[in-house]
Amino acid sequence: MKYFFLKLLPPRPDFMWTMTDSEKQLMQAHAAYWQGFAEKGWAVAYGPVAAPTGGFGAGFWALPDDVDPRPLADADPTLLANLGFQCEIHPMPALVLGKAKQS
Repeated sequence: MKYFFLKLLPPRPDFMWTMTDSEKQLMQAHAAYWQGFAEKGWAVAYGPVAAPTGGFGAGFWALPDDVDPRPLADADPTLLANLGFQCEIHPMPALVLGKAKQS
C-alpha cells in the first residue's frame, strides 16, 4: 500500500460558499466520481475543509502499489471541466489510522 494526501483547490477562495447551480452539479459529479474509489476501500477519509483562508477538498488515500493517483485525479470531473480547479498530490511515508467513529 502507498499513502497520499490529495488537496483539491477550487477556482476561487470563496467557492464553497458562492457556488452557482452549475458548479453545485459539478461538485455532485466530483463526489460521485470519488465515491467509486471509496467503495474499493481506497479512501481513508475525505471531504471539504472550511478553512478561513478559503475552502478546499482534502483526501487521505491508501492505494495499491501499482496504482498512481495522478491519473485518478486528472479524470476528476472538476479538473476535466477546465474551470480553474487544481489537485495537489503529496505522498505520505506513513499513515496512522485511528478508531474514530463515523457520524
